[in-house]
Amino acid sequence: MKVNKIIASALTFALTAAVFAGCGSTQASEKTQASSPESKASESTAETSADKTIVIGATSTPHGEILEHIKPVLEEKGYTLDIKIYDDYVLPNKALTDGELDANYFQHTPYLNSYNAENGTDLASAAEIHYEPFGLYGNGVASVAEVKEGASIVIPADDSNETRALLLLQQEGLIKLPDDASAEKGVTTLDIVDDGGYKITTVQADTVAAQFNNSDEGSLAVINGNYALAAGLDIKNALAVENADGDAAHTYANIIAVRNGDEQNEKTKALIDALKTDDVKQFIEQEYNGAVVAIF
Repeated sequence: MKVNKIIASALTFALTAAVFAGCGSTQASEKTQASSPESKASESTAETSADKTIVIGATSTPHGEILEHIKPVLEEKGYTLDIKIYDDYVLPNKALTDGELDANYFQHTPYLNSYNAENGTDLASAAEIHYEPFGLYGNGVASVAEVKEGASIVIPADDSNETRALLLLQQEGLIKLPDDASAEKGVTTLDIVDDGGYKITTVQADTVAAQFNNSDEGSLAVINGNYALAAGLDIKNALAVENADGDAAHTYANIIAVRNGDEQNEKTKALIDALKTDDVKQFIEQEYNGAVVAIF
């Protein structure tokens, strides 16, 4: 019996030792694998890949299309351009603030300033790229002179775009604003001195085109250039367009926005260099026929 117990104990000890030896071997293997040159090289490659990937948020038209055009240029410089498409004006700034994006491309400086003020953020403009003239469109109306008294006019509701729309309506003599009204100061429908008898309604910018398409004959709408393009509207058919010789071109130039402090980092510089070229300028001219105008 004692012999059997001794044998059993010996077997138990041997099995236990084998288990611990196996665990030790596995742990040692894992440590060796983790510290191996191949593992370190893999980690280094992943970090390098991340460093060479530019993640940018944009609305689809024209921003996303322009960005798609420069992908090959950035690839030649060793960068991968990862474009995230958004269909509104809030999420791209939130994603940039949260670090999900390296940059975004969809807005102008007055909108960015308004967003920063309302949200306590510190996003910054890194470069002006293009200008999208606001257009005044009419449903069954061939000219501003044909607009009837009491006609409905839909315009964007956010601060900067509301200002821009109202300045365009004043430019065409449809309404009267205070003498000191300007893009810099900003105006709203509450500032209108004389509305000309028109029914002016403010709605979310990305819904103006849809509401215009479903409007009654005789109605008007002031539409952002990118949303007009997306809705299939031709700027050449607009009743009026912002004066190109005014300050609107630079005031409302669409920008590359980044987090404050990232204006001069390598990714930002590579992105801007790829955008500010004669090739991109030619692409914009041919693709958008005046609905988008390069500002560099």
